[in-house]
Amino acid sequence: MKIRPLTIEGAWEITPVQHGDDRGTFLEWYRFDHLAAAVGHPLDLAQANLSTSARGVVRGVHFADVPPGQAKYVTCVSGAVLDVVVDIRVGSPTFGQWEAVPLDDVDRRAVYLGEGLGHAFCALTEGATVAYLCSSTYRPGHEHGVHPLDPALAITWPVGAPSLSPKDAAAPSLAQAREAGLLPSYETCRDYVKTMRHFDDTQSSGVDD
Repeated sequence: MKIRPLTIEGAWEITPVQHGDDRGTFLEWYRFDHLAAAVGHPLDLAQANLSTSARGVVRGVHFADVPPGQAKYVTCVSGAVLDVVVDIRVGSPTFGQWEAVPLDDVDRRAVYLGEGLGHAFCALTEGATVAYLCSSTYRPGHEHGVHPLDPALAITWPVGAPSLSPKDAAAPSLAQAREAGLLPSYETCRDYVKTMRHFDDTQSSGVDD
C-alpha cells in the first residue's frame, strides 16, 4: 500500500494495492505495521464503527478530548464519500485548515487521522457505507463537534444543501468552540502522541491468493 501524508500534520491517505482476477478482488485495506511505520506508533484498536448515509448527508465535524482523543482509520466499503480532515488544534500552524480525500469502493483508499483532529464526511451516493477503526471507545461528554457549515472553515461540500443531524446542526462554530475551551491544544496533542510506544518493525504478511 502507498501511504501519503496530508498537508495537515497527523493525517495520512492510504491507497491499497488491489489484486484482481476473474474471481474478484483482494486487498489489504488495513496493515497495522505499515501504518505504524509511517505514523510512528501503532493504532491501538478499541472500537469499530459502521455507518450508512443517504446522498447529501454530512456527518461531523467531530473530535474527542485529548487525552486520550480518538484516532481514526476510515474507508468507504460501499458507494462514495468525500472525507474531510480539519485541524482544530489550537496553536497548530494549520489551525482552521482542512483537506478532503475522496473515498469509494473503487480505489478503496483510506484516511488515518490522529488524536485531536476533526473529522467529517459527505455521502456522494445513496447508501454510502463508511467503516472506521478507532483508538478509543465512545465517551459521552468527551466528544464534541464544530458546525460543518461554519463560514470560517469554508469547507467546500459537493452538495447544494447538506443534510445534517440535529446535533451537528446545533454544533458551535470554530470560534465559539475555541472560546468555550472545547478545542484541543496542539502542544497537548503532540505531547500525548510522544508518550505512545514506538513501533517495532519486525512483522510481515503476504497476500492470500
